[in-house]
Amino acid sequence: RFLTPPTAFLLKKYAKVKGGSAKGAAETVGSITEAQLREIAEIKLPDLNAYTAEEAMKIVAGTAKNMGIAIEGQE
Repeated sequence: RFLTPPTAFLLKKYAKVKGGSAKGAAETVGSITEAQLREIAEIKLPDLNAYTAEEAMKIVAGTAKNMGIAIEGQE
């Protein structure tokens, strides 16, 4: 079975940034929309410890936050 691309790779691609923040959540380097978050979560769903897209979205959102990528419409 093939693994899906790394979450960080997908987040960087969708946010159109070269890399994550060196300061983590303290610094925002880019942003993605809620729809893009769902898309990434659906791609990653087979590899994540989650049963629903909503659960996967929370996991991906946590990764995004740690990389300094904001999700539009979320604090």
